Amino acid sequence: MTHTPDILILNGALTTFDPGNPHAEALAITGRHISAVGSTVDIRALAGPGTKIIDAGGNTVLPGFIDSHVHMFGGAAELDMLDLLGLRGFDALQEATREYAAGRPDDPLIMGVSADYDILGAGVATTRQALDKILPDRPMALMSSDHHTVWANSAALEKAGILAGGMVPVGSEIVIGEDGLASGQLNETGAFGPVIKLSLLGGRDLLGYVTGADPEPPATAKERALDKEVILRGLNHCAQYGITGLHNMDGNFYQLELLAELESEGRLPVRVQSPMHLKNFDPLERLEEADEMRRQFCSDKVWSGRVKMFMDGVLDSYTALVLEPYPGKPDSTGDAVFEAGHFNQACIRADAMGLQISVHAIGDAAVRRTLDGYAAARLANGPRDSRHRIEHIEMLHPDDLPRISELGAVASLQPLHSPAGGLFDPYEAGYILTADQIPMAFAWRKIRESGARVCFSTDWPVVPVDVMASVAGAVHGARLPAPWVDNRQSLMETLASYTRDNAWVEFNEHRKGALKPGYLADVAIMDADLFRTEPENLARTRARTTICDGAVTYGED
Repeated sequence: MTHTPDILILNGALTTFDPGNPHAEALAITGRHISAVGSTVDIRALAGPGTKIIDAGGNTVLPGFIDSHVHMFGGAAELDMLDLLGLRGFDALQEATREYAAGRPDDPLIMGVSADYDILGAGVATTRQALDKILPDRPMALMSSDHHTVWANSAALEKAGILAGGMVPVGSEIVIGEDGLASGQLNETGAFGPVIKLSLLGGRDLLGYVTGADPEPPATAKERALDKEVILRGLNHCAQYGITGLHNMDGNFYQLELLAELESEGRLPVRVQSPMHLKNFDPLERLEEADEMRRQFCSDKVWSGRVKMFMDGVLDSYTALVLEPYPGKPDSTGDAVFEAGHFNQACIRADAMGLQISVHAIGDAAVRRTLDGYAAARLANGPRDSRHRIEHIEMLHPDDLPRISELGAVASLQPLHSPAGGLFDPYEAGYILTADQIPMAFAWRKIRESGARVCFSTDWPVVPVDVMASVAGAVHGARLPAPWVDNRQSLMETLASYTRDNAWVEFNEHRKGALKPGYLADVAIMDADLFRTEPENLARTRARTTICDGAVTYGED
């Protein structure tokens, strides 16, 4: 028996990423799959009495976007926090914080997010004493845009039990002031975890990031219900931008269980892959949890099969691991989260188990150490199609450029992290980067031209999950003076790195990432023809309709 399609999309400018049929006008969806792609005349003829027809109006239609690097639970939770993106100056911070706090009298922690490292002014340290002047009687904390530093006031530090300092794991630091007490700056998760735990969600939103463990004690039924609704709100937010898939970068059983519950209830609007997060203080036996996650969670919409690790911190706090001392901090080469031997053994074991690996590596030494780990795994276990990932690559030594493709690794990059993306200010030579290092910083073009596979993402909530803002950052971006070089990407390259290539990196290229009969019906209908849009206007375009798994998740009813 032949079924008539459930949905027809007509009058579109389809970018299919199907080499045999790269452009078309229309497609049909039957059940959960694309059933036909062709001309508007031919596809319209397939309609039945109950078929829903969507007129794309000549706009771009493409596979649903897959954001391949997000922090899902944290991003969802931060939608309700004080957004400080772009805010500068003590007076502005005080006004925004007090207004926000007045509207939330019962919150145990007043939390601001997307705070700049110079939020109080260029060269002005954000201290607990400064924050005490803003909110002296309630715990208050600011999360940096990169999510690697938190600044807390005295009330928060005292309530968290770290005002006088405390023990933290390697790579984390409670910065101590001249008075012998915590200055207010907390570098990396091991230092700011106790403060985040004071939040309304009890830190459960960042547990997969801070420790990789489940809530302890276990979340109550009321807490689970709250957390599930927070996640759902975040996923619906993602669907507004044409997103049909996410690769979560922090994970635990708890998040996977909540996602699986949403799926079983028929309420999951976005597909999510979530990893097991291996920390530097974990024994390698913890990798058995990753194997158990892979067995338990393996549906089309919720799955695992990946291990995430951190190799270093970030450039702005001088915690990224670099080969040469920082010019602005000549006694430091950053912090190695994993020792080389421990990391290599983790890579060997995870690779032998058939797991994919993702590693946060920002500094050039961190990238080299990550590649060394992948090389050790290949030497021990033999070559395989592993698609191991390096997340960020903000600095790269020229000697390591060819090694990415030689090892079959994947460059997972975020266009808006680079100052060329137009969101953040460029680094001046002589502070964090030298003039000689800048040409290999955020080297998207060189990495792509080396033959390495390139995937694009947002790193939400480090930057907004609005895909087209990142697309514009890659294609148009900012013009930076020498010694910065031009790393702009073509629109087709960029869209491919957000769709087809992100399906490939999750080993789903045979059923996702293309508009092709038999493929899963994940589709984004845009509100413009992207290829007829001036590059400077790309950031203003949006998804008009999102379809995931054959169901409309945003836009048309």
